Amino acid sequence: MRWRGRKVSTNVEDRRGRGGGGFGPMMRGGKPMGCGCGGLLLLGIIMLLFGADPQQLLEVLQQTQVATQQAPAPMPRVDTTPGGSGAGLQDELGQFAGVVLADTELTWGQEFAKEGYRYQEPTLVLFSNAVRSACGFNSAATGPFYCPGDGKVYIDLSFFNQLERRFGAPGDFAQAYVIAHEVGHHVQNLLGISEQVQRARARMSRGQANQLSVQMELQADCLAGVWAHHAHRDRQLLEPGDVEEGLRAASAIGDDSIQRNTTGRVQPESWTHGSSEQRVAWLRRGLQSGDSDDCDTFN
Repeated sequence: MRWRGRKVSTNVEDRRGRGGGGFGPMMRGGKPMGCGCGGLLLLGIIMLLFGADPQQLLEVLQQTQVATQQAPAPMPRVDTTPGGSGAGLQDELGQFAGVVLADTELTWGQEFAKEGYRYQEPTLVLFSNAVRSACGFNSAATGPFYCPGDGKVYIDLSFFNQLERRFGAPGDFAQAYVIAHEVGHHVQNLLGISEQVQRARARMSRGQANQLSVQMELQADCLAGVWAHHAHRDRQLLEPGDVEEGLRAASAIGDDSIQRNTTGRVQPESWTHGSSEQRVAWLRRGLQSGDSDDCDTFN
């Protein structure tokens, strides 16, 4: 990825080294938009039927007890990039995460503006080992996650080591895909999808609720692909091999792949994120289309 020298988002909250952290301010702009956004994400259909109970990326890791407790590799110190504010981020991984977040802000700001709405930018919280959010207390073993209660994406950057070493998915675009996926959950939250699906899941059996979670996660994969499409077309952010990195990561963290590698058994009824094949297919769809209307995983 051609990320160095690009703008760094100012919406990054660095809690690394603070232990469990505390509650940050609510999302700028107040409550998530409960908007009907015309054609965006086929809301005329989706918002009437579904919503989102945003699951944390790789939630299944908790079930299979795959820990990510080891300390991250030392991160080199670098100067603040000339294209952005830096916002106090002086390490390479922190800068990288801030650049990816800033680029998602460009894409979704433009996409929301097309529908006549203002995109409320999320905050990216960097933490170490454990963190407290409006969604409760989480350890790094949970993996990256989005909390709709405060409109923030949370990530312990040591997860990127796990992505490479445990899942065999190295590369900066694989890492960017993880962040963009969680930002996709923020988009779903702003559109009111999260609330609708949460209500629907409360009335369903566990198997049906899991299926809704899968559809939600696959849509976030597709939305991550939509971002990447625009990042490359409009800003030439991607380099040769980046798409393959992202698709490899999507395949590696499919529920079936994780279950097969950790327990030796594949149990589709327990899936909450989707199979490797499904995750690759929906990420690829977003990458190729660049149109969020094509991310209707619910139909």
